[in-house]
Amino acid sequence: MRVAIVSESFLPTVNGVTTSVCRVLDELRRLGHDATVICPGPDAPAEYAGFAVHTVPSIAYRRFPLGMPSPLVQSVLADFAPDVLHAASPFLLGAQAIAAAGRLGVATVAVYQTDVAGYAKRNRLGLTTALAWRYVRWVHNGADITLAPSTASADDLAHAGILRVRRWGRGVDLTRYHPNNRSRADAVALRESLSPDGEVVVGYVGRLAPEKQVERLAALRGMEGIRLAVVGDGPSDVAVRKALRRMPVSWLGRRGGDDLGAAYAALDMFVHTGTEETFGQTVQEAHAAGLPVVAPNAGGPIDLVRHGVDGLLFDSDRELRDAVNLLAHDAGLRQRMGEAGRRAVLRSSWADVCADLLRHYDAAIAHRAAAGLRLRRTVEL
Repeated sequence: MRVAIVSESFLPTVNGVTTSVCRVLDELRRLGHDATVICPGPDAPAEYAGFAVHTVPSIAYRRFPLGMPSPLVQSVLADFAPDVLHAASPFLLGAQAIAAAGRLGVATVAVYQTDVAGYAKRNRLGLTTALAWRYVRWVHNGADITLAPSTASADDLAHAGILRVRRWGRGVDLTRYHPNNRSRADAVALRESLSPDGEVVVGYVGRLAPEKQVERLAALRGMEGIRLAVVGDGPSDVAVRKALRRMPVSWLGRRGGDDLGAAYAALDMFVHTGTEETFGQTVQEAHAAGLPVVAPNAGGPIDLVRHGVDGLLFDSDRELRDAVNLLAHDAGLRQRMGEAGRRAVLRSSWADVCADLLRHYDAAIAHRAAAGLRLRRTVEL
């Protein structure tokens, strides 16, 4: 199969969109498929996993390059002649690609990864909320299939009038994030620095951005016997540090690869704070690492956390504090929930998830072919 991936984000920018695109490309290469990438420039690599990467002009928005529509999109698609277009979190660049693919008769799959409703509500955009959903509806209804990562996001899309929505989750690296990593020398050393007196280490991993609501960790202020570890950086760094001032916090900065695996391994529990996650990749990573998860009863975590089994869901800052307090004082409960979380993700490897994606590609190709047949019959009549 020939797959053209158009992504609103790509290397060197690291986020959920970039990570999922890279893992999909890795699997396409492993399975012997062909692919090409179109993404914002100018700093993206010339190739990834042996596949060509084409860049379009971009402007900076919130520290990230935002790809702008370009004639390059149509020409790359025409030259590559893909069987399917994969539009990752389509916005301006993705919208152009979906339209171009339609003109070329190429099947299209749009992957939804941004909580438009949550973003608009948090920023009190009012009328802009309706306009944003109108744009999302126009973009996604131009695709043959839209893939939503969670029940909550699928419901949002259906409510907004978006058609042909299917569920597609995300994979997790079951080796990099593994309970056995706790015995690695780097994880042991990090653990000793985070918990010098045997404190329970409560960790957050992810971007420090307004939508992540990391400031909510201030609800744990004054709780005895715990220390916080914050892994990540971003535009809310100053605000989060201010909110958590004079709390026992270790700021570990952005980590990746095996360093990130060691960071998870050094924690006792994982706390997710944002209510606008369409999925919650770090929740899966924490479960793979054998950690109990405390997360909001909203968005993607609803599908990932089984309340009372492999973690605890909360609706308020008070419930967040109570959940952490319960786990902090019950090592046996932490162990049982961590083991349950590990078992829950054993079928969520990237190989498994990408096998599902290929089936969605086939469905999109079939939908495009059927639509073309109906059009030909209409013209003949």
